[in-house]
Amino acid sequence: MLQIYTGNGKGKTTAAIGLAVRAYGAGLRVAVFQFLKNGSSSEISVLRKLSGMTVEACECCNKFVFKMNDEEKAAARTRHDEELSYAIELIRSGKVDILIMDELIGAFNMKLVDEEKALLLTELAKNCEIVLTGRDPDERFLKAADYISEIAPVRHPYEQGITARKGIEY
Repeated sequence: MLQIYTGNGKGKTTAAIGLAVRAYGAGLRVAVFQFLKNGSSSEISVLRKLSGMTVEACECCNKFVFKMNDEEKAAARTRHDEELSYAIELIRSGKVDILIMDELIGAFNMKLVDEEKALLLTELAKNCEIVLTGRDPDERFLKAADYISEIAPVRHPYEQGITARKGIEY
């Protein structure tokens, strides 16, 4: 099945990681891939300690895409395509039960991942539970999704000038 966590609110990644932990606790084989993120978020350090948990991130994504130069974007695209190929390999080989693709939607929208391979996930969701996170999913993802959860902001500390806090927002 294909799940999408989308919207402008805080909590898309948190929900996906929560599902990864739940699935791992139930004995499922879990893989977490982060796009547009370098793997330094606090939840990643915990996931990497779990035996058998596959965790991948784009180590070269050390800044927001709008601050990247063309060379940095090309490096991110290369790394994202490697992550996506590895994820597809895990599904096809039957080595994963649930696949979290955090911010794949954002990478897709910014053309920082191979479109054809990313859309292949909609077909592969017949063989594996796949979770995509990110804002403004392409209509092709939405049509294929079995679950769509939209997270809407009602209030956020950022509106009061409070920046992201370690352990809460990242």
